[in-house]
Amino acid sequence: MRGLLRGLFWLGLGLSLSGCSEHGEHSDHAGASSGGSEVQRSRDFARIANGQALFTQHCAVCHGEQAEGDPDWRYRDESGHFPPPPLNGTAHAWHHPWQDLHRVIRDGQNNMPAWDGVLTATEIDDTIAWFQSLWPDEVYAAWHVIDSRARSGSGR
Repeated sequence: MRGLLRGLFWLGLGLSLSGCSEHGEHSDHAGASSGGSEVQRSRDFARIANGQALFTQHCAVCHGEQAEGDPDWRYRDESGHFPPPPLNGTAHAWHHPWQDLHRVIRDGQNNMPAWDGVLTATEIDDTIAWFQSLWPDEVYAAWHVIDSRARSGSGR
Protein backbone atom coordinates (compact mmCIF):
# COMPACT_ATOMS: atom_id res chain seq x y z
CA MET A 1 0.00 0.00 0.00
CA ARG A 2 2.81 2.40 0.91
CA GLY A 3 4.51 1.76 -2.45
CA LEU A 4 1.24 2.40 -4.29
CA LEU A 5 0.73 5.68 -2.44
CA ARG A 6 4.32 6.73 -3.16
CA GLY A 7 3.84 5.87 -6.85
CA LEU A 8 0.61 7.84 -7.03
CA PHE A 9 2.29 10.79 -5.32
CA TRP A 10 5.12 10.85 -7.85
CA LEU A 11 2.73 10.36 -10.76
CA GLY A 12 0.63 13.29 -9.55
CA LEU A 13 3.72 15.39 -8.97
CA GLY A 14 5.01 14.55 -12.42
CA LEU A 15 1.74 15.53 -14.04
CA SER A 16 1.58 18.80 -12.16
CA LEU A 17 5.19 19.85 -12.64
CA SER A 18 6.78 20.88 -15.90
CA GLY A 19 9.47 23.08 -17.41
CA CYS A 20 13.21 23.39 -17.08
CA SER A 21 15.14 25.83 -14.95
CA GLU A 22 18.33 26.18 -13.04
CA HIS A 23 18.04 26.96 -9.34
CA GLY A 24 19.21 30.51 -9.88
CA GLU A 25 16.86 31.28 -12.76
CA HIS A 26 13.61 30.78 -10.87
CA SER A 27 11.63 30.40 -14.08
CA ASP A 28 8.50 28.27 -14.43
CA HIS A 29 8.08 27.75 -10.71
CA ALA A 30 5.22 27.27 -8.30
CA GLY A 31 4.64 30.10 -5.85
CA ALA A 32 5.41 30.10 -2.14
CA SER A 33 4.21 32.98 -0.05
CA SER A 34 6.75 35.19 1.70
CA GLY A 35 5.14 38.06 3.54
CA GLY A 36 2.70 38.81 0.74
CA SER A 37 5.14 38.33 -2.12
CA GLU A 38 5.44 35.22 -4.24
CA VAL A 39 8.63 33.17 -4.07
CA GLN A 40 9.07 30.96 -7.08
CA ARG A 41 9.88 27.27 -6.54
CA SER A 42 11.43 24.95 -9.09
CA ARG A 43 8.95 22.92 -11.10
CA ASP A 44 11.55 20.97 -13.03
CA PHE A 45 10.28 17.42 -12.51
CA ALA A 46 13.24 15.82 -14.31
CA ARG A 47 15.70 17.59 -12.01
CA ILE A 48 13.72 16.71 -8.89
CA ALA A 49 13.29 13.06 -9.94
CA ASN A 50 17.00 12.76 -10.74
CA GLY A 51 17.81 14.34 -7.38
CA GLN A 52 15.60 11.84 -5.59
CA ALA A 53 17.32 8.91 -7.34
CA LEU A 54 20.75 10.32 -6.46
CA PHE A 55 19.71 10.98 -2.87
CA THR A 56 18.36 7.44 -2.53
CA GLN A 57 21.57 5.99 -3.97
CA HIS A 58 24.10 8.10 -2.08
CA CYS A 59 22.53 9.98 0.84
CA ALA A 60 19.58 8.04 2.23
CA VAL A 61 21.77 5.58 4.12
CA CYS A 62 22.68 8.43 6.49
CA HIS A 63 19.95 11.07 6.03
CA GLY A 64 16.98 8.66 5.69
CA GLU A 65 14.79 7.74 2.70
CA GLN A 66 12.69 10.89 3.04
CA ALA A 67 15.57 13.08 4.24
CA GLU A 68 14.29 12.81 7.82
CA GLY A 69 17.79 12.56 9.29
CA ASP A 70 19.04 10.69 12.32
CA PRO A 71 16.59 10.79 15.24
CA ASP A 72 19.40 12.07 17.49
CA TRP A 73 20.67 14.71 15.03
CA ARG A 74 20.61 17.41 17.73
CA TYR A 75 23.07 15.56 19.99
CA ARG A 76 26.80 15.09 19.45
CA ASP A 77 28.05 11.54 19.02
CA GLU A 78 31.07 9.96 20.73
CA SER A 79 33.44 11.74 18.31
CA GLY A 80 31.88 15.13 19.09
CA HIS A 81 30.07 15.43 15.75
CA PHE A 82 26.37 15.77 15.15
CA PRO A 83 24.66 12.88 13.34
CA PRO A 84 23.15 13.53 9.90
CA PRO A 85 20.41 16.16 10.21
CA PRO A 86 17.07 16.15 8.45
CA LEU A 87 17.15 17.82 5.05
CA ASN A 88 13.36 17.83 4.68
CA GLY A 89 12.80 21.33 6.09
CA THR A 90 12.49 20.32 9.74
CA ALA A 91 16.09 21.12 10.76
CA HIS A 92 18.63 23.76 9.85
CA ALA A 93 19.53 23.02 6.20
CA TRP A 94 17.17 25.78 5.09
CA HIS A 95 19.28 28.32 7.00
CA HIS A 96 22.04 27.93 4.42
CA PRO A 97 22.15 29.49 0.94
CA TRP A 98 22.40 27.26 -2.12
CA GLN A 99 26.14 27.83 -2.49
CA ASP A 100 26.76 26.60 1.08
CA LEU A 101 24.56 23.52 0.62
CA HIS A 102 26.40 22.74 -2.62
CA ARG A 103 29.81 23.25 -1.01
CA VAL A 104 29.07 20.99 1.97
CA ILE A 105 27.92 18.19 -0.33
CA ARG A 106 30.87 18.69 -2.68
CA ASP A 107 33.59 19.04 -0.02
CA GLY A 108 32.09 17.20 2.95
CA GLN A 109 31.96 18.41 6.53
CA ASN A 110 32.54 16.72 9.89
CA ASN A 111 31.55 13.07 9.38
CA MET A 112 29.95 13.68 5.99
CA PRO A 113 32.18 12.56 3.12
CA ALA A 114 33.02 14.75 0.16
CA TRP A 115 31.02 13.84 -2.94
CA ASP A 116 33.30 15.70 -5.35
CA GLY A 117 34.41 13.22 -7.99
CA VAL A 118 31.38 11.01 -7.29
CA LEU A 119 28.64 13.52 -8.10
CA THR A 120 28.89 16.22 -10.74
CA ALA A 121 27.96 19.81 -9.91
CA THR A 122 24.64 19.28 -11.73
CA GLU A 123 23.94 16.10 -9.76
CA ILE A 124 24.62 17.91 -6.50
CA ASP A 125 22.24 20.68 -7.57
CA ASP A 126 19.59 18.11 -8.55
CA THR A 127 19.93 16.47 -5.13
CA ILE A 128 19.43 19.84 -3.43
CA ALA A 129 16.41 20.51 -5.67
CA TRP A 130 14.88 17.21 -4.54
CA PHE A 131 15.25 17.72 -0.82
CA GLN A 132 14.08 21.33 -1.18
CA SER A 133 10.95 19.99 -2.89
CA LEU A 134 10.10 18.42 0.50
CA TRP A 135 10.21 21.78 2.29
CA PRO A 136 6.92 23.44 3.25
CA ASP A 137 6.24 26.69 1.37
CA GLU A 138 6.95 28.79 4.47
CA VAL A 139 10.34 27.16 4.96
CA TYR A 140 11.23 27.54 1.30
CA ALA A 141 10.19 31.22 1.37
CA ALA A 142 12.41 31.86 4.42
CA TRP A 143 15.30 30.04 2.72
CA HIS A 144 14.77 32.09 -0.43
CA VAL A 145 15.36 35.31 1.53
CA ILE A 146 18.62 33.90 2.94
CA ASP A 147 19.73 32.67 -0.49
CA SER A 148 18.86 35.97 -2.19
CA ARG A 149 20.89 37.92 0.37
CA ALA A 150 23.87 35.60 -0.10
CA ARG A 151 23.67 35.97 -3.89
CA SER A 152 23.53 39.74 -3.64
CA GLY A 153 26.46 39.79 -1.21
CA SER A 154 24.43 41.39 1.57
CA GLY A 155 24.91 38.44 3.95
CA ARG A 156 22.24 36.65 5.91
